[in-house]
Amino acid sequence: MITSRREILIGTGGALAAGAFLFSDPSLLFANPLGRSIGLQLYTIGEQLQKDYYGTLEQVAAIGYREVEMAGFFGKKPAEIKTSFRNAGLHCGSLHIGMGGVEEALRYATEIGAKYIISSVVLPAPLGPGTGDAKTFRAKLDSLTFDDYKSIAEKCNDMGEVARKAGVQFGYHNHNLEFKPLEGGIGYDELIRATDPRLVKFELDCGWMAVAGYDPAEYLARYPTRYRLLHIKEFQPTIKPVVTLDGNSRLTPTELGRGHVDYPTIFAAAKKTEVEWYYVEQEPPFTTVPAMEAIKIDYDYLHRLN
Repeated sequence: MITSRREILIGTGGALAAGAFLFSDPSLLFANPLGRSIGLQLYTIGEQLQKDYYGTLEQVAAIGYREVEMAGFFGKKPAEIKTSFRNAGLHCGSLHIGMGGVEEALRYATEIGAKYIISSVVLPAPLGPGTGDAKTFRAKLDSLTFDDYKSIAEKCNDMGEVARKAGVQFGYHNHNLEFKPLEGGIGYDELIRATDPRLVKFELDCGWMAVAGYDPAEYLARYPTRYRLLHIKEFQPTIKPVVTLDGNSRLTPTELGRGHVDYPTIFAAAKKTEVEWYYVEQEPPFTTVPAMEAIKIDYDYLHRLN
């Protein structure tokens, strides 16, 4: 658990100061889930960060977030990112691997002090020239076979070994497509089975797993030592499970508390695991409220969960 500056209170004077601070801001009396600071995956507000990087980080901290996870570097060098988080009072324990691959992610992770690098998409083989458009990419993901997941597991082990040598832990983040029924089984289950527990941990995206028709709490209970991070996400309820990323799936993102995912049960299960951090991640587009208002709604929802 990361201890914040406000929690480092030594002696009687510190305790009295803490009490005065808490009662001056009643919102801090609520217990955050897992007894740990609420995090935000910065992908959620990528558009705002592109327009005003430093000002948006200040707004994130003003809402109450203390943890962040990166997905993209917004044209900033590792040292600039590190300074921006420190100045805003934010801690970054995890970042997602981008187009620069594992080596780029490790450069940022080691400079910032992040513990995890996470991959949310791993293909069994690179796409050929001229096939990098979004539609082709999604089609490839939707066509993965059970044998492909065996190959993906090997690639995850390889990336995990590279990360381990750099003193960083590799992790895999799911979407919904890993739960598509295949001849041979469920691809996600094969990833857990075939990856080395020392080299590959998992970031459980609860919203994506739930829309696929699977129970995040059940997976947390089944694999308590494999999960280290959570993505806290909501979609509006669907008539039936959705296991594709194609544009016709009609998944509608929404704010926490306005969907159907049973987060009290999920957090109860997470307390019995080795989960270290959890991050709000709301998928754009924001159709009901602006992004910064949405992440405030998400924060307030979690801040009131016991």
